[in-house]
Amino acid sequence: MLPILYQDDRLIAIHKPSGLLVHRTVLDRHETRFAVQLLRDQIGRRVYPVHRLDKGTSGVLLFALDKDAGREMSWQFERQQVDKTYLAVVRGHTDDAGLIDHPLTRRPDDLEWIGEQVETAAQPAQTEYRTLARTELPIAVDRYPTSRYSLVELHPLTGRRHQLRRHLKHIAHPIIGDSTYGKGRHNRMFGEHLGCRRMLLACMRMRLIHPLGGEPLTLATRLDEDFAHALRQLGWQDAVPAAWLPTPRDAD
Repeated sequence: MLPILYQDDRLIAIHKPSGLLVHRTVLDRHETRFAVQLLRDQIGRRVYPVHRLDKGTSGVLLFALDKDAGREMSWQFERQQVDKTYLAVVRGHTDDAGLIDHPLTRRPDDLEWIGEQVETAAQPAQTEYRTLARTELPIAVDRYPTSRYSLVELHPLTGRRHQLRRHLKHIAHPIIGDSTYGKGRHNRMFGEHLGCRRMLLACMRMRLIHPLGGEPLTLATRLDEDFAHALRQLGWQDAVPAAWLPTPRDAD
């Protein structure tokens, strides 16, 4: 059962676990489980995706329950009218805060991978970040005797494909567990020493305008236990709001 965070007549929001695709793609033909299908079967009605989370990303995932609501919410995401907050563990010590203003070339959508891959000119892309915690572990990963990591809160101001992952790579602080844009040595260290083998990126909160009535709506979730376990291993359990941490009931 997918955890339902919010539901009314027009919208439904779930917590998507890491490793689950939102919908079928040509890049993961072997996958048989998708959030769209699982949620449809769970509530017994059709759902309409209005945005996406990458397979490795966990957290708030919103669907519409009818085409009109789906169209309105898709427009809100396209117009950058939805405020999103993410949490990530990255390599290195990040600055206290900053703005990553780096244009990104357009990545093909899932269905566009069929045939020739074409990328258009770079599009404006901006991400704000704030550092919540830092650590230095006595483990040699690269050429240094220790390895450094940071916990960051991320706010994408635009919605480019893989924006957060590409932006963190651009500033030389790739997300831990990211097999495409990250560093394999650091990813393997987290698996071997901390028992963490997922991408440490989660969508924790969204603020949007409800398509019926125009009232503000906040959707929030808690971290998966495996993400929270990594934070505890690094001594960062007090660096995030208590409302973001799983409860003993969540672990059952």
